[in-house]
Amino acid sequence: MQLSKNFSLAELVKSQMAERKGIDNTPNPKQKKNLKLLCENILQPIRDRFGPFIVSSGYRCHELSAAVGSSVKSQHCQGLAADFEVPGVSNYDLCLWIKDNLVFDQLILECFTGGNTGWIHCSYVEEDPRYQLLTYDRVNKYRPGLIDDRS
Repeated sequence: MQLSKNFSLAELVKSQMAERKGIDNTPNPKQKKNLKLLCENILQPIRDRFGPFIVSSGYRCHELSAAVGSSVKSQHCQGLAADFEVPGVSNYDLCLWIKDNLVFDQLILECFTGGNTGWIHCSYVEEDPRYQLLTYDRVNKYRPGLIDDRS
């Protein structure tokens, strides 16, 4: 199933952990609809602007979310969020572009130490997006805003 011009359902449900543990990571129709909206409104515009990239984590069923140490309340479990990075593009700069150009619910710069380190978590909701900006690092955990600690 194609979710947007360049993203398929198979890409957004792929998980090495699910494969290793034999977890069925198949989304229901509502979650598929959410994934389609996520691709159309977040992932495809990023692909159109910056070129190909791989989603490292898209949809996660509750069992998979627990297996990777995440919450079953994560937006990943609803098909609303994806983690990704674009090769050759600073994750901080990519977050700034997303902030300035896309409608999003939550944008988290995760484990960034410069350049293409860490990854980006971004979610999309149809109604009442929060435009929440966060930075996550292993020391301070979640902090408001997009923070480049290199300076």
